[in-house]
Amino acid sequence: VLVPFDFSLILEHLPTLRSLALELSVISFQKPIDSSNINPEHWRMLAQIVYDNHATQDGFVILHGTDTMAFTASALSFMLPGLAKPVIFTGAQLPISEPRSDARENLITALELAAAQKDGRPRVPEVCIYFDYALLRGNRSRKVESQHFDAFESENYPPLAKAGVSIDYDDNAIGPAWQPALSLLNRFDPHVAVLKLFPGLQPSVIRAVMGAEGLKAIILETYGSGNAPSDQWFVKLLREAIDRGLLLINISQCPGGTVQQGKYETSQHLLDLGVISGEDMTLEAAVTKLMLCLGMYGVDETKRLFRQSLAGEVTVGRG
Repeated sequence: VLVPFDFSLILEHLPTLRSLALELSVISFQKPIDSSNINPEHWRMLAQIVYDNHATQDGFVILHGTDTMAFTASALSFMLPGLAKPVIFTGAQLPISEPRSDARENLITALELAAAQKDGRPRVPEVCIYFDYALLRGNRSRKVESQHFDAFESENYPPLAKAGVSIDYDDNAIGPAWQPALSLLNRFDPHVAVLKLFPGLQPSVIRAVMGAEGLKAIILETYGSGNAPSDQWFVKLLREAIDRGLLLINISQCPGGTVQQGKYETSQHLLDLGVISGEDMTLEAAVTKLMLCLGMYGVDETKRLFRQSLAGEVTVGRG
């Protein structure tokens, strides 16, 4: 059984770290947890650490289990507007104690990326995931592989850098600090649901989800470019939900491409009802953006903000 372990054991298995020309400050949870147990309280703890140390550190590397890494990276990208330092998430598919572990290269290169500067400024002033020789924007990433080392993809946004003999940065893809000064947004409202569409989905299931106590928003995982059943019972349930004040967000089940409501007849009714297009956003970014905006601003402002790019998570107008 694979269980989390602390940084002292990482140093034991990776003595190379001691020879890097870096001064490392290490902060660890008192009791390391498996990433499947991550919740918004842990996101608040991580973001607070970055916020408190932003002025004194050149960059940050966060070691995180792969299963929910894209959720956490997305969350922190929205929680830290004005970020001017790299926050690099990394981890491994195999524990560092295993002879063939990918943890060594991932960690060493993540540290190099976090410390890298150009003209006295950080090379990558945003929240990223580094895995298997690629640096990806955190809120554009998703886990796609559980057995191979190339665990993450960013279908709708190019890699920020690729590591080989040297590290090649794509300066056109790397974003600037999003605001002139760092802020910390840390209130989440988790009263959201994800409803994945599939052939044969029953009205009773949809009613059960929409009737959940305290629910404020639903992400519809639709087909293709944002398509959904046009059956009258389905349209009626969506209309009732919107009339009750629920936000409905349209996110495609496809890892690449974008939602284009109205392109096909089977999405025109979503557009007419007022379902909000998530365009080319990942599910992970949509969930965390929705929870944070609801917690910080409430339903009405969330409806407006969701149509904007807050941290490079969506190509506005692509759909």
